[in-house]
Amino acid sequence: MATQTKVMAYLPNDRPPLGQMILLGFQHVITMFPATILCALLMGFPVSTVLTVTGFGTVVALLGSKLSMGKFIPLYYGSSFSYIAAVTAITKPTFGVPADPELLSIVQTGFIATGVINILVGLLIRYSGGKEALDKILPPIVTGPVAATIGIGLGASALQMASGVAGGIMTGDLKWWAAALVTLLAAFLFSVYLQGKGFISMLPILLGAIAGYLVAIPLGLVNWAGAFTSALVRAPQLTFPNFASDMTFTVMFGIGIMAIATIPESTAHLYQISLYVDHTATEMGKEKYGLSKYIGLNLMLDGLNDLVNGIFGSTAGTNYGENNSLMVITRNYSGPVLITAGIISMLLGFIGPLADLVATIPTAVSGGLSIYLFGVIGMQGIALMMAEKVNLFDPAQLAIGAVILIVGIGGNIGFPGGFLPIPLLQGLFPSGWPAIATGAVFGILMNLILVFWKPPVVREQAV
Repeated sequence: MATQTKVMAYLPNDRPPLGQMILLGFQHVITMFPATILCALLMGFPVSTVLTVTGFGTVVALLGSKLSMGKFIPLYYGSSFSYIAAVTAITKPTFGVPADPELLSIVQTGFIATGVINILVGLLIRYSGGKEALDKILPPIVTGPVAATIGIGLGASALQMASGVAGGIMTGDLKWWAAALVTLLAAFLFSVYLQGKGFISMLPILLGAIAGYLVAIPLGLVNWAGAFTSALVRAPQLTFPNFASDMTFTVMFGIGIMAIATIPESTAHLYQISLYVDHTATEMGKEKYGLSKYIGLNLMLDGLNDLVNGIFGSTAGTNYGENNSLMVITRNYSGPVLITAGIISMLLGFIGPLADLVATIPTAVSGGLSIYLFGVIGMQGIALMMAEKVNLFDPAQLAIGAVILIVGIGGNIGFPGGFLPIPLLQGLFPSGWPAIATGAVFGILMNLILVFWKPPVVREQAV
């Protein structure tokens, strides 16, 4: 029998003292803040609403895991970059300015669709074959190229922000490019040279944004008009889904199918945190949690979180690798601490001056960050295929990936709004078929052909 040793750590069901819980929870909020806020700004959602609703969604998911199995699955849920291309095709936002609430209401139906898809996939996995069942439907040759398509397909948007075009400047201005370049280089240098420097190493994007912002001030790119005029405390703007629009089905298809990009990410995060939790439990002489067994439940909780966001007017989310890294560094896996973080995020959404400050960030700064972040999304898709050892010399695998990339990227960049002018089912797709979602579905269908109609096994002959 293992003996308990004095290891300074908190396991998922541990509840630290109140003071520690607040400080550790606030650290989680700082960690999720940059990416969650940037997603809101890029997609045209009110910052205060996103902070409040994603915090509430995190609390709901955590309580869901505790009530379902008596254990917390310690994950924090923030906004996901995977949905940006599909959402901005509808909202067409100006950075820092909330989009038309009517458009947001339509987009929310897509987030509800992602929630339903996550729940259905979670149920399938829970009652079938675990990760093996998932890989049959969504193998790496599908999820990898979809992730790459999402990132690369956003490249034009990043450059438009960096050049000032997205900020109302019709021709690129050198001062916009200068601020974007400083932001990009700062984020790059911070991410490389702060590694191993403790907590600050987890904030390269936030630090890059601060550096770019400071440079943008003397360049005259920061607009202070209307800043800090909001009440100190104000209620976040809530919007509710609109299922009656002509665009509803198009949006539910175009946004909902993007769940296939977050499902592998969520699964990987669960396996990662399960490994470290069990290692820490062993060091402490306590029973292992075995969280990796709950892959199906984890996806269902992801779906529940998306339903919360879709109902109340926030961005679809995913559990954050940044917060996982924070937990590994601090050896703090406490579910009650994460609930505290969610509550703190909810309260921040009621602070008016915070939203005003965020609204002053110029698009040149967001463009510099987006060049980096959107490119990383694309590279992560490639990394996923490398990690899963996808054989790109296999003509079947090569074909699936190729079709996803060309339909998704070509359609997103080459056609207005990223909608393919396919004259089929126009009643359901009045603006055309969403390119990235269409590419993803093509890839899924091609893979299913291989599942049900096995290709011949070719053995190499010795020369």
